[in-house]
Amino acid sequence: MKKMQLIIHLIALSGIIGFSQGAIQRPDYDDTPNPEFLNPSWMASIPDQRPLSHVTMPGTHNTMALYGGVYAECESWSLASQLRAGVRFLDIRVRHVQGNLTIHHGVSYQRAHFGQVLEGVVDFLQERPSETVLMRLKEEFSETRDIYGAVVDYIHRYAHWDLLWHSRLVPTMGEARGKLIILQDFSGPDLGMRYASLDIADDWKVPTLSNVADKWKSVYEHLEEAPTGNMAQVFLTYSSGAGVFAHPRAVALRINPMLYDYLEAKSDLNQRLGIICMDFPAAPIIQMIIDFQLRSPF
Repeated sequence: MKKMQLIIHLIALSGIIGFSQGAIQRPDYDDTPNPEFLNPSWMASIPDQRPLSHVTMPGTHNTMALYGGVYAECESWSLASQLRAGVRFLDIRVRHVQGNLTIHHGVSYQRAHFGQVLEGVVDFLQERPSETVLMRLKEEFSETRDIYGAVVDYIHRYAHWDLLWHSRLVPTMGEARGKLIILQDFSGPDLGMRYASLDIADDWKVPTLSNVADKWKSVYEHLEEAPTGNMAQVFLTYSSGAGVFAHPRAVALRINPMLYDYLEAKSDLNQRLGIICMDFPAAPIIQMIIDFQLRSPF
């Protein structure tokens, strides 16, 4: 029994090793407050006729999860910094209480509400009309299963109806410019595309750091499927993961360099990889993802 308790203690300790030295900024991983460099208008060079399902783009998992300790924090950059760094897929989780939509990661309140997220996207798209933003939106830490009305109310209060792409169909880049595309992960009439319509790999459960290899296998296999998968369907691969003995930073510190090496090995290929959604990405790995569709068309 004592031996088992010691093993559990060591596993838990391994999940936090590496954070006492302060923030880290590497080519693949960054938990400092600001990106190393910015890439705010990279979509401007994508041809208008290219379907969005053909575009390879960087995203962030639990985009607004900046607070709550190592088990809750998934990013270190503000929303504005993420967008200016080149992130174009946002993963937004809202808690619904009496019509209010606050941002949560599990029990951890993220010091923001959905209106502030919308205002941030509006400000960015008005400044950079060549771009588009995709936003997965789902309910978190509440079980009303009825957030549609509140979401519509917030859109009218903090954005405007014409900002949205109002179709389940995948737009072309020209149709998507200046638009927020909601990937609707809740019930109700259509506000945009349905999240479930994407081809998604989100094997987020990483119980301990010894399971990182299994997580990478899931990421690798889905990225390998993307170039030959249904080109009319958006591919979405989450490289993020967490568990009781493997918090998001610990997993990202190990997965992100493998992802970086994988992308670097393919840097001379003309392939669609879809949305790559990360915890604590760095500006160089974001740039590497962006560069995939700045080559010649498919």
